[in-house]
Amino acid sequence: MLQPSPVTFGKLNGFLYDFPVTGDTLPMHTHDEATTHISIVSKGSFKAHGDGWDMTLVTGNVVDWPANQAHEFIALEPDSRLINIVKG
Repeated sequence: MLQPSPVTFGKLNGFLYDFPVTGDTLPMHTHDEATTHISIVSKGSFKAHGDGWDMTLVTGNVVDWPANQAHEFIALEPDSRLINIVKG
């Protein structure tokens, strides 16, 4: 089961998400200016998608999300890990 864990990197805050099973999903969501984030794939791979777009993300990929862009993550392999750093 997907379990977020809060993380702090100096002055940066965010969440670490472990996806133990292929197909685990961080459901479709959006963020406002104060809560938008950067996503870093630290392990494994994901399908990320939203309204009219999709991409495959692999270890080392970084995505700088704009505010109010809907997105969802689906693990493509077991034990994938995603780190989201809040920009606001």
